[in-house]
Amino acid sequence: MGDDLEIGSMAYPTVLVQVPMFNEKQVYKLSIGSACGLTWPSDRLIIQVLDDSTDPEIKELVELECKQWMKKGMNVKYEIRDNRLGYKAGALKEGMTKDYVQNCEYVAIFDADFQPESDFLMQTIPFLIHNTQLALVQARWRFVNSNECLMTRVQEMSMDYHFKVEQESGSTMHSFFGFNGTAGVWRISAIEEAGGWKDRTTVEDMDLAVRAHLVGWKFVFVGSVQVKSELPSTFKAYRSQQYRWACGPANLFRKICFEIFKTKKLAMWRKLHLVYSFFVARRVFSHIVTFAFYCIVIPTSILVPEVTVPKLGVIYIPTTITILNSVGTPSSWHLIIFWIFFENVMAMHRMRATLSGIFEVGKVNEWIVTKKLGSSSKPAKPEESEKKTRSSIINRVLRAELIMSTYLFICATIDFKYGKNHYYFYIYPQAVAFFIMALGPLGLVGTVLPS
Repeated sequence: MGDDLEIGSMAYPTVLVQVPMFNEKQVYKLSIGSACGLTWPSDRLIIQVLDDSTDPEIKELVELECKQWMKKGMNVKYEIRDNRLGYKAGALKEGMTKDYVQNCEYVAIFDADFQPESDFLMQTIPFLIHNTQLALVQARWRFVNSNECLMTRVQEMSMDYHFKVEQESGSTMHSFFGFNGTAGVWRISAIEEAGGWKDRTTVEDMDLAVRAHLVGWKFVFVGSVQVKSELPSTFKAYRSQQYRWACGPANLFRKICFEIFKTKKLAMWRKLHLVYSFFVARRVFSHIVTFAFYCIVIPTSILVPEVTVPKLGVIYIPTTITILNSVGTPSSWHLIIFWIFFENVMAMHRMRATLSGIFEVGKVNEWIVTKKLGSSSKPAKPEESEKKTRSSIINRVLRAELIMSTYLFICATIDFKYGKNHYYFYIYPQAVAFFIMALGPLGLVGTVLPS
């Protein structure tokens, strides 16, 4: 894109930038500053800060930051609601109803901890301008705190696989891939045609992407455009995020499966691919099978000598899957063993979340915002520290993980003494991993915030 001497800034489409946030004291300045720093004609750019904060002090700070950018000539709209209905989806939906949005053609969305480079719009908007079939341009995430601790290193490996294998390959093969909820640009007319934002699940981004795909829109993933973001570095924040990421898609599958088969704009083989590959295999069976096979079937086979698990299933297939999952992060190949045991433990947590989503029970509609630290450990609030001190240790131990650790240790010991397949080489470390994760809330996993 370039300037037109005759029509000036009118050569650029009007772009809305939405920045949803909720009590983001550590990162609100970074996110608003990055959005206001985007290279685009100021009269064709609207920055919409959707603040759902419940803390009056934080609300005041965010509003003050917006006013300071307004004084610098930026068109910043500070929007608040008197409720949190629909959480992020509700905020985005209400933001799209404002009068000034009617003049916008595209909307870029950035969560509070995302910091796009100044040329982000210049790199992404042309895709939408030159291809009227495109609804979404999804950029890649780049993590500023990936080296903060072992847990963030392991997370980076899983996320790089998601971008490199799932999204980039899906885009290259003209197949469906989901919207990540941030660091993407939407064509507003596509959002409207798909039915707008819905809050029926906790994965409103995936919901919108599937519905847009069902009415014929296409997406592109641009891996060369990377947006700085932050991985959850505390164990509590990571578990909350993973519960939502596992429960939400399973619950969405329950609600949208029949819509997929009823649509007339997709060929049957595309419907089957969407249902099986995107939902069933990756977001339902993968969590259940991972935990059931590696943490139940293999250890239990030790107790039943008549049952033998083929080496193909115990060694070769898991090794292949592990190698494929690590291709996106060559710098962390030496951590592959830690990644295996960590993911197997988290598979139990994700399996419970998946079953909650499928059967719509438990905390299926609970939305807990992933806490951001602004790429650095900040002291906890005094009331949080006091509450943490008063809570008993036994209530902070994860009982299910502790039970699994004990069971695996018993199975490994029996195999060590009587077995012939030497499964204990794998089961003993896995038992230790479950034990460490069981004590994770006590500060053994992830970053520990100083009080």
